[in-house]
Amino acid sequence: MAAPLADRLRPKGLEDVVGQSHILGENGMLRRIIDSGSIPNMIFYGPPGTGKTTVAEILARKAGKKLFRLNGTTASTSDIREVISSLDTLDGINGVVLYLDEIQYLNKKQQQTLLEFLENGSITLIASTTENPYFYIYNAILSRSTVFEFRSVAPQEVEKAIFRALKLLEEDYNCSVALEEGVASAIAHSCGGDVRKSLNMVEVLFLAAQEKEGGRFIALSDVDAVAEKGSLRYDRSDDMHYDLLSALQKSVRGSDENAALHYLARLLEAGDLLSPCRRLLVMASEDIGLAWPQCASIVKSCVDSALQLGLPEGRIPLAQAVIAMCTAPKSNSAIEAIDAAMADVRKGGDLSIPAYLRDGHYDGAQKMGHAQGYQYPHAYPNHYYPQTYLPKSLEGRVYYRFGDNKTEQAAAQYRAKILSEAKK
Repeated sequence: MAAPLADRLRPKGLEDVVGQSHILGENGMLRRIIDSGSIPNMIFYGPPGTGKTTVAEILARKAGKKLFRLNGTTASTSDIREVISSLDTLDGINGVVLYLDEIQYLNKKQQQTLLEFLENGSITLIASTTENPYFYIYNAILSRSTVFEFRSVAPQEVEKAIFRALKLLEEDYNCSVALEEGVASAIAHSCGGDVRKSLNMVEVLFLAAQEKEGGRFIALSDVDAVAEKGSLRYDRSDDMHYDLLSALQKSVRGSDENAALHYLARLLEAGDLLSPCRRLLVMASEDIGLAWPQCASIVKSCVDSALQLGLPEGRIPLAQAVIAMCTAPKSNSAIEAIDAAMADVRKGGDLSIPAYLRDGHYDGAQKMGHAQGYQYPHAYPNHYYPQTYLPKSLEGRVYYRFGDNKTEQAAAQYRAKILSEAKK
């Protein structure tokens, strides 16, 4: 049985690897390591189909070392020990490279089995993971490895692999293949930066292609038929979930409604309604805040509507909330104020509440001096009386600073007015 097209087309040299120019370009760090012929312990982190396995094979080949492959989803401690035992054979004469795919699935004991051999250099570990290694891999392995991030491959780079695949299929089947205009671009854009997925799609399209003028013809409609809706990489438990929410909030904070709508759409397309709802509620107070205090109520109303409606209708009130926040004035004075106050609380010290602010609604409160000397602000002009409210150790501390937006500046002017009149 013929190997899958993606395996038959796997590059043998760096010149055929698409994407990853940030690490494999002419002056890229990983490129320089490969050219040196020496291999340190490394962790390759990135989405599927971005070249992690391919680069590991090229590394081992350039260094003249035997490559062993294990997958963390099925590998056992005995499998790891079997690789270690090969050090005493001809295979291990120059040392061995262990390529451990999906390392995040190994438990701590399995990972610890590797440590002794990583430290003496008899085994070189190249581990790959689609999850953030700083969340899922134990520190003992991380501290002995260099992490390289592999990024989703840009569509124009994916197209290079697509045309190489078509050429190989023409040679294998001794026939020509013609593409309707836009086919290669459509395949490249539908695979979500996963080269392997694009090559699998090419193979399916080629096998299903219509016979035309002595060759095969791939129509644009065929691409639409096989393209997966699930090309977006998303899992509520992985770091992409948090990356999307982070990008959504930062786009709103940056007043870019188009980018914010894009990240909201990606979350909703993945069927995640609750996460953006929660984040929008936070953003209304954290990023718009006192520049437009009513924003919190408006966003809460939109979120409630979305949760009642569900998807797909729920997308509409959420879009309304996102656009309203993006186009609104911004203020982070509220979060800065509460964080500064909480920092003082964490420092501790004498934080005794002034006696006249304490509760006086119980027998014996007066004997203890509680609530004595308190001045009721509503009994004075402008409903204000200058008295100290903070604990004595924090007297004069300023947490809230008026923002430079219209709403907070109006409040600042009112505050200055009542302070001035209280001094008269």
